[in-house]
Amino acid sequence: MGVRILGIDYGSKHIGLALSDPSGTIAQPHSVIANSSTTLSQIVKLVRNEQVEQIVLGDALNLARQSNDITAAVVKFKLELEQQLNLPVIWEREDLTSVEADREIVDDNSHARAASLILRNYLERRP
Repeated sequence: MGVRILGIDYGSKHIGLALSDPSGTIAQPHSVIANSSTTLSQIVKLVRNEQVEQIVLGDALNLARQSNDITAAVVKFKLELEQQLNLPVIWEREDLTSVEADREIVDDNSHARAASLILRNYLERRP
């Protein structure tokens, strides 16, 4: 039996979400939500409704693996998720996922596709 996993692409204005299938093997874009005061409650509701057991969060480091303008906010967000949900939140490299997602189709779902790429990269690497 697999584990349902949520992938997150954190952005200062929008947050992309992706879900694995119930077996935890296929990543699919889910939605894009505004980064606002209701973000955590929206994610908590999604996690509970979809029976998510694990979260993969893009690390937001640059190509040189150094912090950037959004790193502190992503670290804070990760801690808040862990406290609210009591679930493991795993860092996954996200460099170039937004660029790759934008190449597919440039629209409002780019963040969801980037989250899907973050999740897919994680799923492909895990044992």
